[in-house]
Amino acid sequence: MTGIARSNSSNSGDGASTITAEAIATLVSGELIGDGKTVISGVAPLDRADATHLSILSNGKYASMMALTKAGVVLVDPEFRDVAGAPRARIIVKQPLEKLLALLPRLYPQESPPAGVASTARIGKGASLGERVTIGEYAIIGSRAKLGNGAVVGAHCVVGDGVSIGDGARLWPGVTIYSGATLGARTTIHSGARIGCDGFGYVFRDGAHQKIPHVGRCIIGDDVEIGANTTIDRGSIDDTVIGNGTKIDNLVQIAHNVRIGEKCLIIAQAGIAGSATIGDGAVIAGQAGLSGHISIGAGARVAAQAGVFGDIPSGETWSGYPARPHRESLRASAALFKLAGMMRRLEKLLGEPDST
Repeated sequence: MTGIARSNSSNSGDGASTITAEAIATLVSGELIGDGKTVISGVAPLDRADATHLSILSNGKYASMMALTKAGVVLVDPEFRDVAGAPRARIIVKQPLEKLLALLPRLYPQESPPAGVASTARIGKGASLGERVTIGEYAIIGSRAKLGNGAVVGAHCVVGDGVSIGDGARLWPGVTIYSGATLGARTTIHSGARIGCDGFGYVFRDGAHQKIPHVGRCIIGDDVEIGANTTIDRGSIDDTVIGNGTKIDNLVQIAHNVRIGEKCLIIAQAGIAGSATIGDGAVIAGQAGLSGHISIGAGARVAAQAGVFGDIPSGETWSGYPARPHRESLRASAALFKLAGMMRRLEKLLGEPDST
């Protein structure tokens, strides 16, 4: 498309592209107001943008920043089309944030590493490599492992014996995939993640904690993204399963036999104990803790730092410790905050001398 070019000297990121306001307006089907020849090469918030940046205004909370912004181009929600400000161009379009997300790949195109196997990589006996596979320096591919077409295994990764990795999947440097794991197509695993580890299961016998052998699998679906330093255990006698399209943040722990549905969001530092089940589209917010053998219904939401000890019905939002329906949790918190004041008033009454 005209108006888009590569720029090797962009200050907005390595290999960033440049694009004109006119081209942006065409791509997002928006109304262009101002100089269509304005060229931008990066993205920044309104208060930190300069003339080379694209920014957005989609929330009234940030409307005051429009008057001071130095951004070259701003995507503006129709509600704020007349907000004071002087960017060289503004583009009026519904849902600016969504439109921005669509533009990012054009501004910051991701180039796939060249296909090939590094000389320092080690490929086990019977491993199967698809077409256009990339294997980085010092990576280890176990025996009988299978890598699909276009799979990328970064430097220092370890892929265990018999592991299957789907087409277009990417392992960033330093990922470990234990034996017994399967990764779907287009799955992304970030650095430091450990997939298919043994779960934490012991039986106290003969005066010691005896380890329960883990023989289940760890099955990761298609289009799953798993954040840095997240750990997902294999099943003990069942499988651990992560559904298609689910996105998992950094520093999440998912225990053995957990089953997570499709298109779920699991936010940083959440912990999910063994044999819990999470339905499609559920959201588990940061630092939430889920006890084992419970069920979270489809579309349910668990608030940050909630402690969940029982089942949550589909579509409900729970919060607090112990977790309960969100409105009930808010009332309980409000009552608790009032308690201190009530106690002070009561102590004052009891402490007053007898007037008689």
